[in-house]
Amino acid sequence: MADEKALKLDVQDELGEIVIAPEVIEIISGIAASKVEGVYKMQGSFANNVTELLGRSVYGKGVYLSNTEDGIQVDAYVSVKYGVSVPKVATEIQQRIKQQVLFMTDVTLAQVNVHIVAVIPEKQEAVNLDELFDDNEDDNE
Repeated sequence: MADEKALKLDVQDELGEIVIAPEVIEIISGIAASKVEGVYKMQGSFANNVTELLGRSVYGKGVYLSNTEDGIQVDAYVSVKYGVSVPKVATEIQQRIKQQVLFMTDVTLAQVNVHIVAVIPEKQEAVNLDELFDDNEDDNE
């Protein structure tokens, strides 16, 4: 028996019904968003972070579904890399999520809301102090 939260597709088929769990849409949305250029990572919950520490991948993290009067709404919480155009990345995330969900499940999303929760700066290379001091000692001799 299908869960009340599961999505039942309107497919005219004699073989039976097709039911998609909401988690599937969350996973598709999470993967689609993380593949956009400029996205650093998806913002997950504490439980997602613990699961990742244990070595498992969490693909649906940072994506939350809600069923509204207009249809299914997706909220994606994203950290972006420093130096990217935030509106351009957010628009690309919206388009990718809508396209992938429609392509893979034949479900049309009513809204895709993108929440930029952080901007992550580029990592700076650590200075090797041994190399600095070796050069100075050779010059002093």
